[in-house]
Amino acid sequence: MKVVIAGGHGKIALRLTRILAERGDAVVGLVRNPSHVDDIRRAGGDAVVLDLEHATVDEVAAVLIGADAAVFSAGSGNGATAARRDKMDRAAVVLVMDAAEQAGVRRFLHVSSINVGCADSDGIGEGYSTYLRAKHAAEQHIFDRDGLDWTVLRPGVLTDDHGAGTVELTAGDVVGPNVPRFDQVARDDVAAVLMALLDRPDTAGRIFVVVGGKTPIEQALDA
Repeated sequence: MKVVIAGGHGKIALRLTRILAERGDAVVGLVRNPSHVDDIRRAGGDAVVLDLEHATVDEVAAVLIGADAAVFSAGSGNGATAARRDKMDRAAVVLVMDAAEQAGVRRFLHVSSINVGCADSDGIGEGYSTYLRAKHAAEQHIFDRDGLDWTVLRPGVLTDDHGAGTVELTAGDVVGPNVPRFDQVARDDVAAVLMALLDRPDTAGRIFVVVGGKTPIEQALDA
């Protein structure tokens, strides 16, 4: 399998690159900063320097040609302006989806947020609220795509704890929660769930919420 990851230097993306490469898959990470290329190579993948804030559909599609799947795991980062959040957390998702369709890549996985429907909740802060609005808008674009076999994964609060290989996985809905949740989940386990989703085409067209739990990942997906 060949997988292209948008936001290839992110903490989840590097973990996903490593575990995919370890089992023999080919991984290409899209990165904005040339200094990040070596980190992706050390994880076992290849890297293409491409700034999704300014790239064209043709440029992204050229990287996606021949891939089996695209994973969107890019983000605007802490402290980003509202304009950059919109560009990276919404518009870049549309860009990669357009490119995937142009390149003939149907499988598309998107890393969203457990609180995607909570942008107007009290006490979450303007920066987080703006981020959630952008993520919510990105999801709406995804749900309208008939040309992609998409899956949306909404992880809880991310940690760098060692992955347990066990999670709590529940089906989400298009609206998302209206009360913020702060359940934690290790990035290791999010990456492992993404790999499992890539192996399961029957999860296309579905939304999953993942937090830390006690159920082995494959068993959680079976349920």
